[in-house]
Amino acid sequence: MSSAKPSPIRREDSLPTSELLARYALGEREFKGIKLQDGDLAGACLAGIDLSRSQLSGVNLAQAHLQNANLSEANLAGANLSQANLFGAFLSGANLQEACLLKANLTEADLSGATMVSANLSDALLHLTCLSEADLQSTDLTGARMCGARLWKANLADANLRGADLADVNLCEANLCGANLEAADISEAVLTGATMPPGNLHD
Repeated sequence: MSSAKPSPIRREDSLPTSELLARYALGEREFKGIKLQDGDLAGACLAGIDLSRSQLSGVNLAQAHLQNANLSEANLAGANLSQANLFGAFLSGANLQEACLLKANLTEADLSGATMVSANLSDALLHLTCLSEADLQSTDLTGARMCGARLWKANLADANLRGADLADVNLCEANLCGANLEAADISEAVLTGATMPPGNLHD
């Protein structure tokens, strides 16, 4: 006799992490709009999951496997995503304010329009990442590897980019006023229309 299928998840349902993991293990991937009841998903394998528009503030996703996950417009404020694998993930419009993304892999991820004010992205991998129109004010990007990233119209005011690799980065019309670019590599970066420290417009 086959076991009963789990009931469908309604938008903004409160869901324990244990149930999310059990449903994922059974092949379910769509968890759009949920509110996570407790917050420990450290090291969880959640590749391809859809958590768009979900309430995930303060959740522990350290070292989680989130390749190609959909986290667009999710609330991840204060979440711990340190060393998480977010290769190719969709985070457009997400709230990552004060989130920890230390050494996270965000290669080819879409963070366009994301709010990342005061987030920690030090030593993060951001190769070919889309950060266009993202708000990165006061974000810590120390030592971040951002080669080929797209930061068109991004707000990097007061961001710490010390020692960051910004080679071939598109910073057209970006705001870098007050940003720390000490020892950063900006070779071949496109800076047309960018506002540079201490607030001068780049030709």
